[in-house]
Amino acid sequence: MENQLQTGISNITTLMEFVLLGFSDIPNLHWTLFGIFLVIYLTILMCNSIIILVTRIDSALQTSMYFFLGNLSFLEICYVTVTMPRMLMDLLTQKGNISFFACAAQMFFFLTFGSSECLLLTVMAYDRYMAICNPLYYPLIMNHKVCVQLVTVSWISVFPFVIGQTCQIFSLPFCGSNTINHFFCDIPPVLKLACGDTLVNEFVVYIIVVVIVMVPFLLIVVSYSKIISSILKLSSAKGRAKVFSTCSSHLIVVVLFYGTATINYTQLKSNESEGVGKLISLFFTILIPTLNPIIYTLRNKDITVALRKLLTKILI
Repeated sequence: MENQLQTGISNITTLMEFVLLGFSDIPNLHWTLFGIFLVIYLTILMCNSIIILVTRIDSALQTSMYFFLGNLSFLEICYVTVTMPRMLMDLLTQKGNISFFACAAQMFFFLTFGSSECLLLTVMAYDRYMAICNPLYYPLIMNHKVCVQLVTVSWISVFPFVIGQTCQIFSLPFCGSNTINHFFCDIPPVLKLACGDTLVNEFVVYIIVVVIVMVPFLLIVVSYSKIISSILKLSSAKGRAKVFSTCSSHLIVVVLFYGTATINYTQLKSNESEGVGKLISLFFTILIPTLNPIIYTLRNKDITVALRKLLTKILI
């Protein structure tokens, strides 16, 4: 009886707290990693904030494309803030303790912002399709009201999926180890700690990946196939290059984000090393948000011109 009671208390303790291992397997580098990730996080905040600022104040950027880009930058800030401050704190303190509810909250917000980004990237592809393939109807269809509605749908429509997924994962029994070999509470590493058969849970994750990731990706592919077809019909080589340059930045971001996210969530219990899993997660949670503003600014003449005008105003 006493042993059963102790086991029950142990199970309750496990449910109340997890431990994020993060990068504790390389303790000699934790200060170096802290410095690198701090610089990356500040860079993401600064670059995306600048994009939001210039798309709001520059009159030449008051179009639907830059409205969506500003919202994407805001979403990126929210997306990285869910994981990076916590990761930096764990590197600084060398403690990865996180409560059961804090872990669930982190997963909820991470999935919310990540799923919203999938849908927003799809909306941006549709915007480019309308601008290039239906230029006469573009100002009428993609007016400010419609743009706001599309962004709102991108945020709100993911809530039922994310709430259901988070509740399903954290309603599982965690009666074994409470150590998460990851730097944040993501589905694959948390699901590995669950007791019993998790086949149904994995199946639900695959269904959600199809709905939130694969379906939007296919819509983007369809949009860009029509865009490329329209570009090839242009008689001017200079015109083709200009149109393609406005789409290439978005296409690069789509391939990087969707590719790594799909790999991460379709190999829930694969035999790949947990180190590889962390590396993939680092890529789509940190590296891609770092690259996004760089890709958009370097490959977009309107943004670079707006940045120069802003710098001129500040310096004079």
